[in-house]
Amino acid sequence: MKGGDRLSRVYTMVFDVIGDDRGSLIALEQRGDIPFDIKRVYYMYGTTPGTKRGFHAHIDLEQVAVCVSGHCVIDVEHQSGTESYRLDSPDKALYMGGLVWREIRDFSEDCVLMVLASDCYSEADYIRDYDVFSDRLAKDFHGA
Repeated sequence: MKGGDRLSRVYTMVFDVIGDDRGSLIALEQRGDIPFDIKRVYYMYGTTPGTKRGFHAHIDLEQVAVCVSGHCVIDVEHQSGTESYRLDSPDKALYMGGLVWREIRDFSEDCVLMVLASDCYSEADYIRDYDVFSDRLAKDFHGA
């Protein structure tokens, strides 16, 4: 998603669960279950009650977020408006690509939020000021 192809996209994903009386397993493969090559994986855990995280957008990065334990809520704003997604099962994920503002809240005490990313960390890909994001969204998608 480089250059002029910055269409912001957000959608939920459901992964196949393989399981029996011994337990469950979810296997994820790049360009199969995950729609991009995975260059970075990180996870958040032990989040202090009442804490909110995120408060940024990315320019080109694609991400898939999944709560492998517990639950949280991700609020997003993108070219189609604003939405909230509750991630509360390890087989449910949220894809975010392009210009998408994200804020993460309501972490359960046992929440482990794993994020798969299409590229390595680059500060240049972040927009950390909401007003800058809003102006760019209006310019890029609404012709302002």
